[in-house]
Amino acid sequence: MRKTSIIIVTYNNLNYTKECIDSIKKYTPDGTYEIIIIDNLSTDETRNWLATKTDIKIILNDNNVGFPKACNQGIKIADPDNDILLLNNDTIVTTNWLTNLKKCLYSDDKIGATGTVCNHNENLQGVDFTYDNFDVMQEQAKINNISNSSRWEEKIFLIGYCILIRREVIEKIGYLDEAYSPGYVDDNDLSLKIIEAGYKLMLCHDSFIHHYLGSSFRKDLNKFYPILYKNRDYFYHKWGFETIAFDDIKYASLRLLNEPVDKEINILELQVGIGVNALKIKYNYPKSHIDGIENNYSKYRIASKIFNVYFNDKQIFSHNIKKDYYDYIIIGDFLEKIANPDEFIKDISKYLKLGGYIIGEGHNASYYVNIIKLLNDNWYTNNNRNLYTISDINQLFSNNSFNQIQIFNWYDEINDKKKQKLNQIGELSESNIDSHYNVHYYAFKFQKLDIK
Repeated sequence: MRKTSIIIVTYNNLNYTKECIDSIKKYTPDGTYEIIIIDNLSTDETRNWLATKTDIKIILNDNNVGFPKACNQGIKIADPDNDILLLNNDTIVTTNWLTNLKKCLYSDDKIGATGTVCNHNENLQGVDFTYDNFDVMQEQAKINNISNSSRWEEKIFLIGYCILIRREVIEKIGYLDEAYSPGYVDDNDLSLKIIEAGYKLMLCHDSFIHHYLGSSFRKDLNKFYPILYKNRDYFYHKWGFETIAFDDIKYASLRLLNEPVDKEINILELQVGIGVNALKIKYNYPKSHIDGIENNYSKYRIASKIFNVYFNDKQIFSHNIKKDYYDYIIIGDFLEKIANPDEFIKDISKYLKLGGYIIGEGHNASYYVNIIKLLNDNWYTNNNRNLYTISDINQLFSNNSFNQIQIFNWYDEINDKKKQKLNQIGELSESNIDSHYNVHYYAFKFQKLDIK
């Protein structure tokens, strides 16, 4: 197994850097790594401290070149036989952190990069335990960091605070895109480059580290947001879709997909995007077989690297899709975007097994905020979707030989002002105010019946 070049970019925050380096030396086996630090013209004592270190490769930049370029500088001076690990200096590593990342990375030739979980849940890379101090944190990490392949989750994106990249992947895809300098969105771009090259990204839930999120860049919002928006715009023009695609998990629908973990199920997902939701399903149900449909070619191009996806830019279904095959069809909020929902239900049911399920979700037309918009004569200026009441959804599926299994509602918290409005609407409709007027979003699950 290759050794690892741990590349750390610094700009001030010397205390973070010291803690990070100390933790690496304490919790990483000797002889398995080298540390490379690229300093972007720190103005605190960082450079004086680095001058005392003889066991670290160091580059001292004459100006702040940003994160992507500094990482590239580190990659260029890394031992050419080593894998590359990009690590933020505001992290503290733990027992078995790198060992477990390596075990996953080398478990399959198609795994190109691995990442850790941490104490923040961005990109769903968080953990379900908390701690008040670092002694407790390290004890929790010992319990968590027991290698377990069932806790390796394939992802579309790994956050760059800690990402281990196979050496051959670096040689194949090249360096980080320096157009994202000084930073942000570069890790989204790097992740897609790895996938595009034919490799998998794996999140190792059995490798935890602490992340302060202490970047001085984030703290100055006047600088942060313009750069973030610039980089998002650059990403869009490069890849053909917005970065919000990385967050495209159908949380509402997943609540209703409640099968035994080890059951083999066939699933068709509409609006599959770049595959974020499908991979979450695959992690939750390892024996599931998932097909997807996507009408955005740029998204389809990424998702099709991961699983079977049908591209349809003009019609919903392809003649290649199997009829009477799927246990579940997940439609998301597709009903809100089509002109003829009745025909859509008739058509989609052909691909569902008898007794199979359709799961979807949507905004509630009778939500009190929507009713107020309508009363103020601005409904169509605020909504470009076909919204349905929950009763509408029930009637639509009932008319097409489906039986309601479950409706899951998201309610607003009610304060005195909201309660007054709900009372007023209730008086107008002569309905119970506890009904659906306070539901802003709902998910539904219907089962296909035998119509013979």
